[in-house]
Amino acid sequence: MKPEILAIISIFTLFAIIEAIRSSFFVKAGQSSKDVAVEILGAGALLFLTQPLIIVMVYLLLDSTISQYQGALAGLSIPVAFLLFILFDDLTQYWLHRFSHRIPWLYNLHRAHHDAEYMGVRIVYRNGIFYYLIMPGLYFSGALVWLGLGWVYAVYLTIKMTVIIAAHSDACWDKKLYQIPALAPLMWLLERTISTPATHHAHHGKHGDDPATHYKGNYGNLFFFWDVLFGTAKITRGYPQAYGVENLQPVGVAQQLLWPLVRKDGSSVMVKEPKQAPAAAVSAPAAD
Repeated sequence: MKPEILAIISIFTLFAIIEAIRSSFFVKAGQSSKDVAVEILGAGALLFLTQPLIIVMVYLLLDSTISQYQGALAGLSIPVAFLLFILFDDLTQYWLHRFSHRIPWLYNLHRAHHDAEYMGVRIVYRNGIFYYLIMPGLYFSGALVWLGLGWVYAVYLTIKMTVIIAAHSDACWDKKLYQIPALAPLMWLLERTISTPATHHAHHGKHGDDPATHYKGNYGNLFFFWDVLFGTAKITRGYPQAYGVENLQPVGVAQQLLWPLVRKDGSSVMVKEPKQAPAAAVSAPAAD
């Protein structure tokens, strides 16, 4: 097993244990058998089908067209190599995520991630199967690995997934840190740099009139800085009262995972705009 995969599994397991101790990991409040099926099948499809397929496709394409350049970036400096992954993976994922909340057919591929009415590490890989197939960052990352940046990607991916797993968990590591006055400058910087539980939970909030919900923003995965830079950030240091999707009819497991192959009524499931309060400026009021 690759070191980065082992590291990610270990991080996921650690947060799963923490959730099991402090709240629940296997039985979340409001979950159904449908949720369990979506999470298991969606994660399995990504890890054992979609991602390997993308890697094979990228490698075959590059081997058949520009094979002489394989490993060409192996001598690249570490900072520049990391920057390439940040721009071609994390930044492109920000834009795909942002467009997915504005373009109906994209949202239909992504809505499984928001159908869960709870937060936790279980929903990290919860998405429609075809959503990952159109994720440009996976293709770009595969190309960069082929060009010789494999070990850099291993480190980058470990860091990125640590941040993402922690941001989805209901074991909110930032809550206590906000209450320590000496850490105020650090937390101010940190919450504007990477995704934290408070900022990402806001994105999963169900009700638009909840001050802690920012469904149409806070799209960042590793870097929350993209939201700050492009005007989609909202920082409240609070947590939504409820999670899920507002103003949409529920759909089954097959449609969540296999849209557009499976549709409830044979037509596109259009996104209804949730009741969303006007976007607020980036702010950081006193911790709750």
